[in-house]
Amino acid sequence: MTSAVLYRGMDRAALGAAYNNSAAVADSQEWVARWRARSAAARSEPNAVLDVRYGRQPRARLDYFPAGPKRAPLFAFIHGGYWQRNDKEGFAFVAEGPRPHGIDVALLGYTLGPEARISDIVGEMRDALTFLAANAHGFGFDPGRIFVGGWSAGGHLTAAVCDHPAFRGGLPISGIFDLEPIMLNYLNEKLALDAAEVAAMSPLRTLPKPTGPLHVSVGGAELPELQRQSRDYAAAAQARGQPVRLSVLAGLHHFSILEELARPDGALVGHLRELIGRAQ
Repeated sequence: MTSAVLYRGMDRAALGAAYNNSAAVADSQEWVARWRARSAAARSEPNAVLDVRYGRQPRARLDYFPAGPKRAPLFAFIHGGYWQRNDKEGFAFVAEGPRPHGIDVALLGYTLGPEARISDIVGEMRDALTFLAANAHGFGFDPGRIFVGGWSAGGHLTAAVCDHPAFRGGLPISGIFDLEPIMLNYLNEKLALDAAEVAAMSPLRTLPKPTGPLHVSVGGAELPELQRQSRDYAAAAQARGQPVRLSVLAGLHHFSILEELARPDGALVGHLRELIGRAQ
């Protein structure tokens, strides 16, 4: 029996495969294990400020890694995991790239599905930015230079909060900008997306007006649907006259692309430094 076509010529099984980044990269679990080891080392540094509560939920906490100089710009990073797995603790390694350039880094935790809907998670990210802006002087960074970035689901969340008053620039990495295909595949078992939430929480559909420029990046060796999502979002934002750029990083897959943020000379660190430079 032929399965029903649900989205862009794909049935449910094909659509699931089109978004299964872990299956698409044979050694994805080895990547994650290395990230966790490096992150544990970063979190053990004496100047790391860990598990600062910004909201009421247990996972509404952030980690802060100062670069050293006072009133430094801040890069707030949002982890991925399709809004239903992973944690901030496993991504502290990304601070290795920005900090040598005098950029403080915060890792934002959030409640996962099914305990939270995507709209709830977006709300938590807004709360985190409000908290950071209000407490910048206590941490020591410049409240007028808060930049936000995220990977995969974190890329979606970055674009979803780009209209927050504290947002000065964004770095969505391998993001999801239209939630409709997520609603139609296996990922929705824990997310419970419906058509109304898809319409309200898809940056490609709502195109919130950013309060700072965005530089969207995706790997040239990523799944075609991931590449299409970034292209479509950037094109729609640009057509609206919004300050959104797109970079396709040749040869990089969904996991290797984060090395470009974790290395001081990485392409994503370069994009971040350019955003900060434009805001000065």
